[in-house]
Amino acid sequence: MLTASICTIGDEILIGQVTDTNSAHIATALEEAGIHVNSMVSVGDSRDAIEGALKRELSSSDIVITTGGLGPTKDDITKAVLAEFSGSKGYKEDPGQLEMVHKILKGRGLDVLPINLAQAQVPEKAEVIVNKLGTAPIMVFRGLLGKASLYALPGVPHEAVGAIPAVLGDILAHFKPESIVHRNIMVYGIAESALSEKIAFWEDALPADMHLAYLPNTLTGIRLRLSAYGGEKEAQERRLEAKMEELKGIIGPLVYAGEDSTLEASVGKLLKERGETVSCAESCTGGEIAHLFTSVSGSSAYFLGSVTSYAISVKEKVLGVPASVIEENGVVSSEVAAAMAEGVRRLTGSTYSVATTGLADKDGDGKNPGGTVWIGVSGPRGTRTVTYLYKNDRARNIERFAASALNFLRLYMENQL
Repeated sequence: MLTASICTIGDEILIGQVTDTNSAHIATALEEAGIHVNSMVSVGDSRDAIEGALKRELSSSDIVITTGGLGPTKDDITKAVLAEFSGSKGYKEDPGQLEMVHKILKGRGLDVLPINLAQAQVPEKAEVIVNKLGTAPIMVFRGLLGKASLYALPGVPHEAVGAIPAVLGDILAHFKPESIVHRNIMVYGIAESALSEKIAFWEDALPADMHLAYLPNTLTGIRLRLSAYGGEKEAQERRLEAKMEELKGIIGPLVYAGEDSTLEASVGKLLKERGETVSCAESCTGGEIAHLFTSVSGSSAYFLGSVTSYAISVKEKVLGVPASVIEENGVVSSEVAAAMAEGVRRLTGSTYSVATTGLADKDGDGKNPGGTVWIGVSGPRGTRTVTYLYKNDRARNIERFAASALNFLRLYMENQL
């Protein structure tokens, strides 16, 4: 199998000043092309550190992709290290990148300085893929440590991501990767460990060329990714589809999507297909559910609106929650969640509504411990409520409250409650 390593270069990454997003984009593209990523490493702007990383990664991978350290300033030393590492005796000017330097700087209304022109100078053993988004060229070194190829990309995120198609094109022109096929299903409402136990017998029986990965996320639940390596692509796709159908049958209604998706997108898809609508009444989630709904393109077709009823007075005056219900049961209760859901549904005229009331912080209210949420859903089949207890920090609790509310709404809509 064709393998690759990704190496990000820069002190700013190691001290946490800049988040490395380049590696994720590059890794995704490589995997989709059938190239298995062996490792990701980050090193600082030190000659020894860069050389050491290159030796390690080039000895264990067919392809190494670096990002960073190609700028015009003195702290950008990657090009000099690559010149020495590749055995280049000098530098050459690349006319394509030189033209791009002039074009970019002129377009920005900037003077072309000698330091900018030096960007088009590359080690003599480097091949160049012209960077059309910046002044630093994309350099290619072939046959390093015998067989490996190295692609040096700029570290600026939009330039690195923009370089991926051209780099992949060059890789595929020189290598023949085996196919890697992936299929995903999305699961919500079960812990990763419990899910692993539930499907252990199925996972243990997978063929040797298939691998199952568990990818948990607070807002989306668990993405199960089944991968097949090698073989004819269409045949592998059919095999994966059959295996995923088996898996769906085992997991049942915990599966909310047969592809890489989100709860808000899946609920929105159901609403759109049925020509139905939804509204929200949020207390402890503070608008998070509405935010998730409206983050989906086209959500105006089914999302009518939301009331962030944080104060008791708004619950009573806007949503019509009776003061007696709050007095008798407390704000964080099944009764209040139900009344909030019914109130916003009545107010907006939506087909369904979902409401949350709870305690996002760790402190309780004397009746409920911190991390408690009551969720209410109202629709054509009446009103249902459920409670959950999460022991996270405030921000994480709000995310889990919102995701649980969306999932509870999904189950109601699918007649699973």
